[in-house]
Amino acid sequence: MNEINTWKRNGWLLGAFLLGAGSLSAQEASPSLNSGDTAWMITATVLVLFMTLPGLALFYGGLVRSKNVLSVLMQCFSVACLASLVWVAVGYSLAFSGGNDWIGNLDKAFLKGVGVDSLSGEIPESVFIMFQMTFAIITPGLIVGALVERMKFSAVLLFSALWLIVVYAPAVHWVWASEGLMFKWGAFDLAGGIVVHATAGVSALVLAKMLGTRTGFPNKLQPPHNPGMVMIGASMLWVGWFGFNAGSQLAANGSAGMTMLVTHLSAATASLTWAVVERLKTGKSGLVGVVTGMVAGMATITPASGHVGPMGAILLGFLAGVICYFMCGLIRNGLKIDDSLDVFAVHGVGGILGTLLVAFLGHESLGGVGGDFNMLAQFGVQVKSLAITIVWSLVATVAIVFVVKKVTGLRVSDEAEQNGLDFEEHGEAAYTLD
Repeated sequence: MNEINTWKRNGWLLGAFLLGAGSLSAQEASPSLNSGDTAWMITATVLVLFMTLPGLALFYGGLVRSKNVLSVLMQCFSVACLASLVWVAVGYSLAFSGGNDWIGNLDKAFLKGVGVDSLSGEIPESVFIMFQMTFAIITPGLIVGALVERMKFSAVLLFSALWLIVVYAPAVHWVWASEGLMFKWGAFDLAGGIVVHATAGVSALVLAKMLGTRTGFPNKLQPPHNPGMVMIGASMLWVGWFGFNAGSQLAANGSAGMTMLVTHLSAATASLTWAVVERLKTGKSGLVGVVTGMVAGMATITPASGHVGPMGAILLGFLAGVICYFMCGLIRNGLKIDDSLDVFAVHGVGGILGTLLVAFLGHESLGGVGGDFNMLAQFGVQVKSLAITIVWSLVATVAIVFVVKKVTGLRVSDEAEQNGLDFEEHGEAAYTLD
């Protein structure tokens, strides 16, 4: 009898152990929330939003004439609000919800099925949605720099909404969604050299060309009305960009730390390089130039920030400071395109440059942290990915501009441009001197 009881007791203990082990395995198999990663991603999300509001708004606002500064602030702020709603309605679903090689589906339109307990990896899906939303906010915000001082406010909003759906959401899907074509190819683009800077840069150039130049371009344009405001806005961009790049690692780990380091080094190098080039060309180094160089360095390191090491970041920053500087002059004086605040020359060219060079500088033999891969094969992937994105951005932007022109019209009147958009479009003045 005692032997039977002992057998039963041991059998119960064995069953309990196996049941517990099974439960443990089930827990290990399903992802659980990581509070450390979640805290970092919430912080990174705030930093990226800080890039647009107030960073980009002040950076762009200081670069225009005083009679147009409020119109730029209004455009950046309103695009942020509009992009948030478009992202929730269809953008997030088209980018990240299933689908095929080219586009997602509408299964998560209006965030259907997303709740408090929904996870994306080991962070709440709500946090991932919000983090990606801030990217959707700043990308059309960048394009604002190409259309300042002459485009209707209603046209800016309509263009931004259509562009997010037709250009941005597909690009996100191609590169960052597991079903996307370029994701399957293994394209390197941690934080948006293809997705953000190439799309915005190319679209900005096309829009500027179709919109036409400001009166007096390029000989009679006035200098930035408030370089101090430009520097303050650029400094906010610098701080916020750590969330942009390091946050794209989606975890609080060593990779995020290295991404932050290389981001900073590229920005600092590009800023000083731009200042030196400017002094050699003009005899002086200006505040607007030194902060524009920083932005060029940031745009260039963005796609490569998850793969290059410190020395690679410094090289990218140096190249950004030289190449983007001369591209500004080429676009303005060579091609005669009024890309008013140099969106393509700085963001587009920088993002493309970093996207191409990461295929080499990301390799461990050149100090990168991307491992041992076939550099030429990877370069081919980067070129293909960029080519598709550039062509689509160009074609889609042309189509969107035609639609906007039919619906709202593109440009303000000559009289409104002369008087300034602050008063003509919004009935306000930035500065009142009594």
